[in-house]
Amino acid sequence: MFKRRGTVLVILSLILGGGAAWAANAWVKQRLANPDSDTTFDVVVGAATAIPYGTKVEGRHLRTMEVTKDSAPENAFRSVEEVEGKVATVAISRGEILLKDRFADHETGSTLAALVQENMRAVTVRVDDVVGVAGFLLPGNRVDVVATRMDRGSDRATAETILRNLRVLAVDQTASTEQNDPVIVRAVTLELTPKESEKLVKAREEGSIQLTLRNPLDDHVVASTPEPEPKPVAAPRPAPRVAVQPTVTVIRGTQIATTRAGN
Repeated sequence: MFKRRGTVLVILSLILGGGAAWAANAWVKQRLANPDSDTTFDVVVGAATAIPYGTKVEGRHLRTMEVTKDSAPENAFRSVEEVEGKVATVAISRGEILLKDRFADHETGSTLAALVQENMRAVTVRVDDVVGVAGFLLPGNRVDVVATRMDRGSDRATAETILRNLRVLAVDQTASTEQNDPVIVRAVTLELTPKESEKLVKAREEGSIQLTLRNPLDDHVVASTPEPEPKPVAAPRPAPRVAVQPTVTVIRGTQIATTRAGN
């Protein structure tokens, strides 16, 4: 009797399991055929490959993506034609939705001109493999500028950080790179304000300049502390003179006596 009851339970379980699977499959097909009217989708443009900083966007970099309307960013590109020909102002990862504020228009000239922000200037300075932070400078890095000049009065060299947190636009003639390995560079292009440009050119003519690499997360600006001037050393005062009175030596036989004149 127990054997017959177990067989019945197994058969009943199989029937119920098959019915549940059939019902789930039918429900999924119905949802796919008739999607919920409240769910709407939107087409945005994404990155088919990684787009390095300063790269002019081409069709091979792009692909369209379908996302729900609620999750689509407002400033996303909606068609490939909108973003083709623009220049990436930041590094874009593969699969990332492309946003309008991360690209600049490229109308004519070099791509470097499109990377310069409004009211800013690009200035190129010559460096060597040591002054260029041993070749580790890459586009997008942040640097400080240290100026060194000789003081003609004391023949002493003075160094001062004259500019801080400047963006590197290009190294040599490269505004973008997919490598992080050090490369030997001969020129670095920096982004500055017009006043900062004048200060940099003046410091370069008066002496030499050197670039110091900043941590990209370091936004702290350290106030420059001028080097203290050496304190003048007072000349030693001469010892006061002591008046010496003349003495007279009197010899009488075997006796010698010394007396001061005037006594």
